[in-house]
Order: sequence, then C-alpha cells, then structure tokens
Amino acid sequence: MSNGYKRYNGEHIDVFFDSEKCAHAAKCVKGLPGVFDIKKKPWINVDGAAAEEISKVIDQCPSGALQYIRKDSEQ
Repeated sequence: MSNGYKRYNGEHIDVFFDSEKCAHAAKCVKGLPGVFDIKKKPWINVDGAAAEEISKVIDQCPSGALQYIRKDSEQ
C-alpha cells in the first residue's frame, strides 16, 4: 500500500484507507454500517463482520480509497 493509506488490522482481514482518495460515495457505510461507522473511532471495525462480507463491500469502492488484504480462510 502507498504511504497515504492507514491500516486497520483484523483477525482475518486488514483494511487500508486513504482519506485523500475517498470520493465519499458512502458505499462502505451503507453496505456495512456495523464495520464502517464515521461516528466511531476508529471508524473501521475490521472484526465487525466476516472478512468475505467486508471484502465484497470494499470491492465496490469507486475511488480505490479502501483496500484490503485477506489473512486466511474463516472457518
């Protein structure tokens, strides 16, 4: 990841966010409000849903501000 990304570490997935790239389309917040909640700190709760659910929402990010690395398979 480039230097602009902040890393959020989870058990099964790490999420990266670059605020300067964010287009504020809110697909993340609307897609998984239990994970992406701008009213909380940290605003990304990486263990708030299954890694597969989180990765599906991040794949919809139009700006590329959100990225992820899956660590392992959830069982």
